[in-house]
Amino acid sequence: MEILSINFFEGNLFSYVVLPLLIFLARISDVTVGTLRIVMVSKGQKYIAPLLGFFEVIIWLVTMSKIIQNIDNWVAYVAYGAGFATGNLVGLIIEEKLAVGIVQLQIITRKSADNLIAKLKASGYGVTYHEAQGANEKVAVIYTIIKRNEIKKVTEIMLTYNPNAFYSIQDIKMISKGVPGFVQPSQRWRKGK
Repeated sequence: MEILSINFFEGNLFSYVVLPLLIFLARISDVTVGTLRIVMVSKGQKYIAPLLGFFEVIIWLVTMSKIIQNIDNWVAYVAYGAGFATGNLVGLIIEEKLAVGIVQLQIITRKSADNLIAKLKASGYGVTYHEAQGANEKVAVIYTIIKRNEIKKVTEIMLTYNPNAFYSIQDIKMISKGVPGFVQPSQRWRKGK
């Protein structure tokens, strides 16, 4: 039985199918974790990012040791590259689903913004707005800071009340003060301010 297991690890099935598959899966894992780590760094999550970095590097080291041990196996190289590409995609999909952080939504509308502003306020969102001069006419500019996982809800409100509005979304790393009830865990409050 022991001879059979040794022969399996030295055979073509292991070298050209099982090992590349393991390298592919490991590479997906480490790149996915790395993508999430970068996102956490950009969001100021200073405790989660190093933990993710630890696992990312451990997985990478194990994977690279297998590549080096099988330096003449071109299938392992292809699996490594394919795992990297797939890991980027998987990491971005997971990050999108997690929707970590906060964003600033800026809405510019030619149509009267009164109903939209009222609905946003009624839905519990803080709103700052002002009138401005666009290229050809007067416009209303509306700003609101929201949790990233609420983008869809807020844009649905906006498109219901003002379907032709122009809007942009920008990541926000940190906020201070704001609408009561909207507290971000990484907010920095300073005494005396």
